[in-house]
Amino acid sequence: MTISVLIADDQAMVRAGFAAVLDAHDGISVVGQAADGAEAVVLAHELRPDVVVMDVRMPGLNGIDATRALQTPPRSSEYVPRVLMLTTFDIDDYVYAALRAGASGFLLKDALPADVVNAVRVIAAGEALLAPSVTRRLIEDVARTAPAPRVDEHLLSALTAREREVLVLIARGRSNQEIAADLFIAEQTVKTHVGKILAKLHLRDRVHAVVFAYDVGLVQPGR
Repeated sequence: MTISVLIADDQAMVRAGFAAVLDAHDGISVVGQAADGAEAVVLAHELRPDVVVMDVRMPGLNGIDATRALQTPPRSSEYVPRVLMLTTFDIDDYVYAALRAGASGFLLKDALPADVVNAVRVIAAGEALLAPSVTRRLIEDVARTAPAPRVDEHLLSALTAREREVLVLIARGRSNQEIAADLFIAEQTVKTHVGKILAKLHLRDRVHAVVFAYDVGLVQPGR
């Protein structure tokens, strides 16, 4: 099955570069390009790509607001694409806001071609992705960008004690392998717990589990 991609960036050369990289690989097809967020929203609903590769900073409607618009479609449409955010810097003031808006991944514009291709495949498969240099710094940055913690025991009560432990470790940037070692359980068991956490909390992926954990105050920076 071919993964269809829409690229949104205000720089024509950047769009062309990403399009050339992605179109060169079997199983991926760039179906459109947008010069700003507003055009990205219009083209996404028209072309219905599997993945939108979205620049964070664009004139007019920026990537965050465009992502939010795509994640809350009108009643006449149930189409919701997966969004891979792009930026020039390894940590961006808008990263956390972009993830809260519904983006499923974050990648640097200077990423290697193979990393870009892999990111699109990962996002299209329903997984979440952050550039390795960003993950832990993003978690630390939540302290400055997140709203005041608020505990919602009703939502958390759906989780078992073990699932809460796993969610805390996810929010601290631990991989499945690291969580398995920390809790002395099999990695496959961790994957099962992660799947149940996402299902119970109605979260799209691992990245949004991190956002949720900080939003409800289950995890606090530095603790």
